[in-house]
Amino acid sequence: GKDAVKTAGIIPARYGSTRLPGKPLLEIQGRPMVWWVCERARRARRLDEVWVATDDRRIEEACRGLQIPVVMTGREHRTAAERLQEAAEQVRADFYVQINGDEPLIDPANIDAAVPDEVPLDVEFGTNIIARVKDPAQLLHASNIKVVFDDSFRALYMSRTPVPYPFCDVSFSYYKHVGIIGYNRKMLDFYKSSDPGRLESIEGIDTLRFLDYGKELRLIPVERADSLSVDTEADLRWVRERMSEKRL
Repeated sequence: GKDAVKTAGIIPARYGSTRLPGKPLLEIQGRPMVWWVCERARRARRLDEVWVATDDRRIEEACRGLQIPVVMTGREHRTAAERLQEAAEQVRADFYVQINGDEPLIDPANIDAAVPDEVPLDVEFGTNIIARVKDPAQLLHASNIKVVFDDSFRALYMSRTPVPYPFCDVSFSYYKHVGIIGYNRKMLDFYKSSDPGRLESIEGIDTLRFLDYGKELRLIPVERADSLSVDTEADLRWVRERMSEKRL
């Protein structure tokens, strides 16, 4: 049951962002952005602990100063799953949820949604949060990853193209992948020991590795996934204004 399963939230915080260097340490309301993400993650009821995984001593120091549990991971640019696996080598748990380090307004309920009631431990298993695409323009953006699933929300395919194709019917909803992912240990260990798969290599979507090899990936729809990733100075200003109004 759930009691026996230990879940850890991992927040990757890289120093080298091309547009906003030192992004996790950017100040919002007198505290670094990574602290706000941690605070939101700690409100998630289904996480037993929350850790920051960083590649930079400055971020590590800031976390220690704020009493945030932190682990160091390698600097070379890696995929989300690989970074999670590296953090999992140091943080012992059964199930790991990766939380974007640049979303200070992330919804704790969406983090909880990534942790199912029953986490299988004996087979490779993962979850990805998905949301309905409300704006048709988003469909055409290759950066929005569209997902196809069966009746039990098991992932069948993911693509940068709008799939499925509306040949016989147009009255359906498209869904896109949202950046909260959960994997059990077995899934992460499989990822580390496997080579990139065929579809993964074609689409450039690292999550496709799991489907290439027939692993179970469960997609979990959430209602609201409009949390903003802070990528530019304008995003940062917007978040600062929002948070000073709200006094979150």
